[in-house]
Amino acid sequence: MPEAPVAPGTRLTHFRRYTWWSLFGVTAFFLAFSVQNRIMDTAVPVPVRLAAVAALGLTVTAVAMSISRRLGRVPLDSPDGPPPRRWLVAGGAGGTALGVILLALRDYELWSFGPAMTVSIIATFLPPRRRWLLITGTAVGAAVIGGVAAWASGQGSVFATAFPAGLVLVTGWGTLGMLWGWEVAEQSNAARRLSAELAVKDERLRFAADLHDIQGHHLQVIALKSELAARLVDTDPARAVAEMTEVRRLAADALRDTRAVVQGYRRVTLEEEIANATRVLAAAGIDARMELDRAAVSGRLPDPGPHLLGLVMREATTNVLRHSHARQAQVGYLITGGLARLTVANDGIPDQPDTGHGTGPGTGLRTLAERLRAAGGELTWRRDGDRFVVAAALPADMTGRRSADGRTAAATERTAR
Repeated sequence: MPEAPVAPGTRLTHFRRYTWWSLFGVTAFFLAFSVQNRIMDTAVPVPVRLAAVAALGLTVTAVAMSISRRLGRVPLDSPDGPPPRRWLVAGGAGGTALGVILLALRDYELWSFGPAMTVSIIATFLPPRRRWLLITGTAVGAAVIGGVAAWASGQGSVFATAFPAGLVLVTGWGTLGMLWGWEVAEQSNAARRLSAELAVKDERLRFAADLHDIQGHHLQVIALKSELAARLVDTDPARAVAEMTEVRRLAADALRDTRAVVQGYRRVTLEEEIANATRVLAAAGIDARMELDRAAVSGRLPDPGPHLLGLVMREATTNVLRHSHARQAQVGYLITGGLARLTVANDGIPDQPDTGHGTGPGTGLRTLAERLRAAGGELTWRRDGDRFVVAAALPADMTGRRSADGRTAAATERTAR
């Protein structure tokens, strides 16, 4: 069965496989069941039996390929990619051939299995209104054909009329119901992913709005005063110098305010980042379990500890969302042995190497590891099967180190900017 791309972070791959096997298994079983007696019946001419076997094989193959293509197109009426017309035509031809063969052998009970199954598969590629028009029209046609054939052979026509029509309707209902379940699951997953992305984009928009307000005001004043100084440079040089001095002051203020905005955006706290990670991971459909020492989280860790651990939490959360198929994540934080320890673990790591999880050079984790080492701490990450674990440790009391190495906090901030 060809695998269609499925969004990470959920069990949709397994659900898709379950849906495929359910649809294909039910269809193949009933198709084989409808003709098995005639294929094994020695009273039926060999050419007819061989034709039934060939039609059965063609129909089953076409159904398998059509279902595989259908599960890659969501929702049911999505225009994303053309339907497999050749396989649909082949399946329709095979199902019709099965119906004709059984009808010719006066099997008025099972002859409509082939047409009903293939029509239900074809209907899944149509918009809802046309889908039910096709199924209803096929049901009416099956009722007419079955009734006329039974009447012409001198047998009762009531059952031969009602059974084929009911079979077409029931088959269509069951097939579309299975596909509807898959569609709902996929749309729900897309909504969770979109919610997580919107949470990140909202924060970026907030930062952009703050930066625009600060920069827009200062730049507008700088532009006006620069224009005024240019006009005064010949007529009133002293005034022009004063205006340019003011421009210089405004530029320094703009730089200071911009740094303050960036610092406020980037100087995260561990408590804020843990709360944000809980919301974002939940929005992405990931079961996030927090094992936290509340006293440690709300306690006062010396600077730049909360900032650094907050950045580790943010980077680990980003990696879970972008570079894994995680279903579960665990976050642990406690202070023990004089160290503040933060651990973030998740499952769903792809088989191939993923630089987003720190396996390649120049990643966010490697950069953070250097900054934690400068602060006297340590950042490690490891892969264990399909799990990825990020562990950060910082001294709970960094007063002595800061006095011995006063450049730590300043260097950290320069690196952040």
